Amino acid sequence: MQEPLLGAEGPDYDTFPEKSPSPGERTRVGAPQNKRVFLATFAAVLGNFSFGYALVYTSPVIPALEHSLDPDLSLTKTQASWFGSVFTLGAAAGGLSAMVLNDLLGRKLSIMFSAVPSAAGYALMAGAHGFWMLLLGRTLTGFAGGLTAACIPVYVSEIATPSVRGALGATPQLMAVFGSLSLYALGLLLPWRWLAVAGEGPVLIMILLLSFMPNSPRFLLSRGRDTEALRALAWLRGADTDIRWEFQQIEDNIRRQSTHMSWAEARNPHMYRPILIALLMRFLQQLMGITPILVYLQPIFESTAVLLPPKDDAAIVGAVRLFSVLIAALTMDLAGRKVLLFISATIMFAANLTLGLYVHFGPKPLTPNSTMSTMGLQSVPLGGTEQPLATPSSYLTLLPLVATMLFIMGYAMGWGPITWLLMSEILPLQARGVASGLCVLVSWLTAFALTKSFLLVVNAFGLHVPFFFFAAICLASLVFTGCWVPETKGRSLEQIESFFRTGRRSFLH
Repeated sequence: MQEPLLGAEGPDYDTFPEKSPSPGERTRVGAPQNKRVFLATFAAVLGNFSFGYALVYTSPVIPALEHSLDPDLSLTKTQASWFGSVFTLGAAAGGLSAMVLNDLLGRKLSIMFSAVPSAAGYALMAGAHGFWMLLLGRTLTGFAGGLTAACIPVYVSEIATPSVRGALGATPQLMAVFGSLSLYALGLLLPWRWLAVAGEGPVLIMILLLSFMPNSPRFLLSRGRDTEALRALAWLRGADTDIRWEFQQIEDNIRRQSTHMSWAEARNPHMYRPILIALLMRFLQQLMGITPILVYLQPIFESTAVLLPPKDDAAIVGAVRLFSVLIAALTMDLAGRKVLLFISATIMFAANLTLGLYVHFGPKPLTPNSTMSTMGLQSVPLGGTEQPLATPSSYLTLLPLVATMLFIMGYAMGWGPITWLLMSEILPLQARGVASGLCVLVSWLTAFALTKSFLLVVNAFGLHVPFFFFAAICLASLVFTGCWVPETKGRSLEQIESFFRTGRRSFLH
């Protein structure tokens, strides 16, 4: 599967340079002997922890505010809907700002800058005395999340060695999932205002740790700060590592490019092709249904017949999600990106098809649920035929839980983390800042549209229709992966970029 990346011909392709390192040097450069790169990665991905925490903040907060005795904070159904979904609009705005900040401030400073809207947003929600403060706080935390979602994967990929870039590239998704689970756990112990206060902690730790971390050597070189870049690379790789070959490769690649991408360069296939692949991957990732399924997870369980209580089901699915991302982190550099994408999409297709068939033909819940009514699912026709009522002991009612677990597992081990990793790997350096922000913008605008339209489609056509649609998208993603997505396992960012520059059609296999 990696064959097209080997032995490519052409003056721009430098897979095997004339002054290649000796086997000993190659080992020293590639081996993860210096723990500082892991420390820098951890400092950065604390932003993803905060993102995951903020994303699901409304899960325990909306029910509490719907029953609030304070008339200024008591939420109507419409207000609750906006309080939950405005985060995605803030994230889209954050992705838009990353198109400028990523290259203006650099990767590290952009991540640190995200702490300002994040801290302000949590403070507004913690001290809220009206709905506007809740809405503004939610928007600001979404803005910070969108900014970090665009900047952190780029920073991590640019400081990591090829041997560990896959594992480290999965850590943003891993920390986001861990942040969400932390919110769920704290939601059982703390009132909603203190949940916002607790959200400030990871933000402060992130900015404190990042202040001691170096910027991306590739970014520094692209700005002509060669001495700083050399010092940053030496710090990341360790004092005993010979970094001359790696530094020379990065420097040679940057010298072939202008500092900023012009419109004429944007029309060049080696520029627009990787950008288009990254954009389509982000678009397909959202169309698979991950955001609406996570947002409406408990109401979906409550609108179907399930053996276990819906709250227990949601918690089990959350734990499975964390476990699956761990699997992806451990296997990404062994199995390869494309293999995991194929497996991921196949699992999600089977899960969505099973959920759609179960909802359409399976048993109905015994009684309607208040949460189901709140979310607008009370009028969902679960099928066109009369369906039997479920009994609590019917093991058939475990099917929605098992199928949802498979869907989350499939997403978390492939299309979840790998989409972000490939975005940071294949985007050309001179367009990496702008294009990564554009990817986040497209992703969250799609998520907002899907989340807002999900209930409308469910009430108009039935709960089974979205699942069948998501299954069709999973099939389309299999074709897309086979035809367009490259295998980047074990390749440096310079090798990947040089390969796109050759324009060889065999790369897309």
